[in-house]
Amino acid sequence: MTTVLSTAAQKVQQALIARGFSYQVVELSQTTRSSAEAAQAVGCQIEQIAKSIIFKTRQTARPLLVIASGINRVDEHRLSELAGEKVEKPDADFVREKTGFVIGGVPPFAHAQKLETYIDEDLLKLDEIWAAAGTPFAVFKLSPADLPAMTGGRVVAIKKIQPA
Repeated sequence: MTTVLSTAAQKVQQALIARGFSYQVVELSQTTRSSAEAAQAVGCQIEQIAKSIIFKTRQTARPLLVIASGINRVDEHRLSELAGEKVEKPDADFVREKTGFVIGGVPPFAHAQKLETYIDEDLLKLDEIWAAAGTPFAVFKLSPADLPAMTGGRVVAIKKIQPA
């Protein structure tokens, strides 16, 4: 863990402070790019990782953010219903352009532009969660109850139900 934050992680820390939150961004020597890596790095369960996934609407190319529990897959059909049009996974350039961050480090807020945001309802069942903080090595711990106010996001049922 480093005490001096990288530029991207510092941006997230400053955005937390500006929003009135006292959570602390930490940068680790171990990557937190995937939910499994992040959970291992911080010593929590995979479901406690709040992964930020960017989608793009097919017709209007609107960026959408889904903040999902690390253990859940996003139901793209449900997201399409919520967005009012079909969605797809964008390329890395689109993600960086719309958020200002690289894939694997996209935080739940502090993006280059305002994103329509959906929060996985399963996250709010947990006591604490961890989210990316600007780089694939930076994270912060937070209360899931703060996610809606922090992000302006809407809590929804978004996980893909796997057939038995």
